Amino acid sequence: MWMNLLLLIGGLALILIGANGLTDGAASVAKRFRISDLVIGLTIVAFGTSAPELVISVLSSLQGSAEMAIGNVVGSNIFNVLMIIGCTALVLPIQVGQGTMSKEIPLVILSALVLTCFANDCILDGGSRDIISRIDGLVLLGFFLIFMRYTFAIARNGNEDGGEEQKVKELPAWKSALYIIGGLAGLIFGGQFFVDGACGIARSLGVSDSIIGLTLVAGGTSLPELATSVTAALKKNPGIAIGNVIGSNLFNVFFVLGCSASLSPLPMGNINNIDMAVLVGSSILFWLVGWFFKKRTITRIEGGLLVVCYIAYTAFLISQQ
Repeated sequence: MWMNLLLLIGGLALILIGANGLTDGAASVAKRFRISDLVIGLTIVAFGTSAPELVISVLSSLQGSAEMAIGNVVGSNIFNVLMIIGCTALVLPIQVGQGTMSKEIPLVILSALVLTCFANDCILDGGSRDIISRIDGLVLLGFFLIFMRYTFAIARNGNEDGGEEQKVKELPAWKSALYIIGGLAGLIFGGQFFVDGACGIARSLGVSDSIIGLTLVAGGTSLPELATSVTAALKKNPGIAIGNVIGSNLFNVFFVLGCSASLSPLPMGNINNIDMAVLVGSSILFWLVGWFFKKRTITRIEGGLLVVCYIAYTAFLISQQ
């Protein structure tokens, strides 16, 4: 128990240190190459902070633990939207660009809808069981390539939303690279330590594997996104904060599950349509809160609403045990 607690605390410390270094390095790269904060968040930060999901889901797929692979992605994406956007907005209201509202967030909704369709073979095709097949995985990878093409188009054309230039500290190239690599290492290893410690504590308390997959593992592998987004908000870089969540969610569904299913078909198991409905609903809510109260700004009130929704979902999962 004490060893698991040490892993939990040590992992959290590594995550916080790594998030700070990664944010500084990524913001410096954005300024040096005149790339918008949003694009940096959608690519290097999102990919780096999604590395724990990729490793855990691919290994789970290869080892025949499909429920862990799917639960990790579904739970992580729900956590990303409800907890990360919610907590970030509680720290500092998030201004959302016009292009993000009309293009990027709808892509997050699309990814949730596509995954829900692929996860309902029994209803849609009259199959004997719900499974994400290798063909589904290849289609998801195709969506990922389209998303990457769109992202690089943004980088080439500049930030279409415009807006006030952020005051980003420009570091020497070697130091930026060191910050990014060191930050990613801290996030990845810290996330793994945290998950190992959390799972050990959960199992010692008798919590089931399905709850661990959808909550502790999902939340633990999403801690890099949480730490990076909150840190970015504190450093007045909202483009990185919101771009990080959008990029991570799309990366998780299209690339992580795409790779996992392409390697080995993924039966849904105990991941059901209630979980998928929460995934779709949270994605739609993400879009809605950008319009209400104060247009294209996610306020503290809305951030609090998102956090409450996640707490309610977690309480529901625990009550089903």
